[in-house]
Amino acid sequence: MIVSTKHLSLMLFVTPCFAQSKPDCSEIPDAAHLRSTLQSVVREGSSKNGGLGNQEWATVVNRDGVVCAVVFSGQTRSDQWPGSRVISASKANTANGLSGNNYALSTANVYAASQPGGSLYSLATSAPPNANAAFGDPATFGTPSDPMVGKAAGGIIVFGGGLPLYSSRGVIVGAIGLSGDTSCTDHIIAWKVRHELRLDAVPMGPSAEHNDNLILDWQNNMSVSGFGHPSCKGGVVPDAIINQLSKQMPTGPPKR
Repeated sequence: MIVSTKHLSLMLFVTPCFAQSKPDCSEIPDAAHLRSTLQSVVREGSSKNGGLGNQEWATVVNRDGVVCAVVFSGQTRSDQWPGSRVISASKANTANGLSGNNYALSTANVYAASQPGGSLYSLATSAPPNANAAFGDPATFGTPSDPMVGKAAGGIIVFGGGLPLYSSRGVIVGAIGLSGDTSCTDHIIAWKVRHELRLDAVPMGPSAEHNDNLILDWQNNMSVSGFGHPSCKGGVVPDAIINQLSKQMPTGPPKR
């Protein structure tokens, strides 16, 4: 087909109109800050974080659910479980998608309701990850060129590791997802990273401390609170660490 100069000029003129705009990540930590914070927390080891002491993937999304950064704590991408990269993004998407300015829900808080017979049963299958965003050149995974960066990765995960992010104004700005160890340890590390990033001005939540901490009341296949999560098997038992999170790293408007 022959294209005239006039038509070519018109095509070149209108094409930028269809270009995807750069996502607003101004209130979300950049990859370098996120990675350094993640590494400092992971280095505390299983005695402080529970679980197996594994390396971790971390993903942060903005309020639109668009991925702003994907990082890993190890030296190379193979130091973490490969499957945890997309899981971390799905956790971030879930925590962001189910939290608001007035109430925060961690991915751990929706475990009970999403089980058979629960009010949110089938939630886990409601929004699968966006395969077009998740996969690409493995050499770019966990770098600023990760295929998920700038895209809505989607996905729903209903166990610990995802937390909404709140600015010092108490406004939700997105969420963080951690994956790579037991789900309880993922939650603990996510909590510590969020605290260090000063994005934990949580307004309200279902825990006894009125925040989005993991609630360990899952017994005999039910949760008394309706927001419970099982204790995790494998490695160092995390229960005591979880129960101290709100005291040692309280949420709410910064007092530091």
